[in-house]
Amino acid sequence: MSELINNSDDRKKRLKELILKLHKGESEQQVRAELLQSLKQIPYGEVVEVEQELISEGLPEEEVLKLCDAHSAVLDGNIDLSASKSIPPGHPLDVMKNENRELLKVAGQIDQLIRTISRDSEDDLNSQLLTLRGLYNNLYDVDKLYQRKEYLLFPYLENQGITGPPKVMWGKHDEIRELIRGSIELLQTENITLEEFIATSEIILKPAIKGVIDMTIKEEQILFPMTLDKLTEADWYEISKQSLEIGFCLYDPPLEWKPSWAIKDRSDLVSSSKNGIQLPSGGFTLEELLAILNTLPVDMTFVDRNDKVKYFSQSKERIFQRNRAILNRDVRHCHPPSSTHIVDKIIEDFKAGKESRAPFWINMGDKMIHIEYFALRNENNEYLGTLEVSHDVRAYRELQGEQRILSYTKEA
Repeated sequence: MSELINNSDDRKKRLKELILKLHKGESEQQVRAELLQSLKQIPYGEVVEVEQELISEGLPEEEVLKLCDAHSAVLDGNIDLSASKSIPPGHPLDVMKNENRELLKVAGQIDQLIRTISRDSEDDLNSQLLTLRGLYNNLYDVDKLYQRKEYLLFPYLENQGITGPPKVMWGKHDEIRELIRGSIELLQTENITLEEFIATSEIILKPAIKGVIDMTIKEEQILFPMTLDKLTEADWYEISKQSLEIGFCLYDPPLEWKPSWAIKDRSDLVSSSKNGIQLPSGGFTLEELLAILNTLPVDMTFVDRNDKVKYFSQSKERIFQRNRAILNRDVRHCHPPSSTHIVDKIIEDFKAGKESRAPFWINMGDKMIHIEYFALRNENNEYLGTLEVSHDVRAYRELQGEQRILSYTKEA
């Protein structure tokens, strides 16, 4: 069949036939050749409709999941995106696209390092594997992007009767998460040989980065344009407001997107009463609280009971750089791989009640940095999380004598 199929029903029928050929075991190359010959470019909406129809007609979701990579490979580059809408800066989809760019950078670095290790001697293997583990820790940040899709984006599609494709994509998310977690565990293995590395990289390391790369294609070519068509501006605004609670993936959005009709303030980023925050010993407004936290002469980072980074202060003289891309990230992934076992030990001791604080101090240029971890507990002594406090104590070490409040003077 050499002519271009223009009728939508005919295109979907033909596409369904080609996907079922994959289901029956025909090669991707053969099916792709038939696709190019008969369908040329397929509107992204029809791809979603066909996938939904296949599930509705009885093809198990598990089977569609198995076919997902194959039929995505067949369709890659042949989906018509000409009718898709433009995306304004800072919009949730713009954020996701930028996150994908960062993920592809990390995937590229991993791929290059795997190739380097595979052809080099074992002389520097341990340090290379340590670097590789750090890159896979970064790659696992994709979990936050996937969670925002699963808990913020997919419900809006399901409300419109689009249930099959989100379920299939969620299944792929879980596969990718498992591959990345497995890669990190593998790279923690002691005394791994070059031969063992090469063998296992084909089983788990390379499939992990391939899964991430393939998912970006599915998102860019099918999911994003479809959701832009289906969701309203109000839907996207709700997604935008709730995104920070989950966090961002390797990217800190520089712009805050709001529809033109939305109120131009920041009150929707936090939840509080009109009277502010009331505590047993007093209270303050949110503006006052933010000023207090950012004026204290220390860096503070809060890690919750599930070991996720939930907050960091933003003082002008911050010692250790932070950005919002670390929010909701596992604290272990925020430290060099060589020190994660120490982080594990501190958290383990805090949770067990063996310790309540862990101080350290290091020299950084002309600064003496004091770093201390504090276990946070409630009135019932239940562990709530860990607070990291860092500050430059050089000036305090140089103090002599005393300066009382009565000696305070103002310049004219």
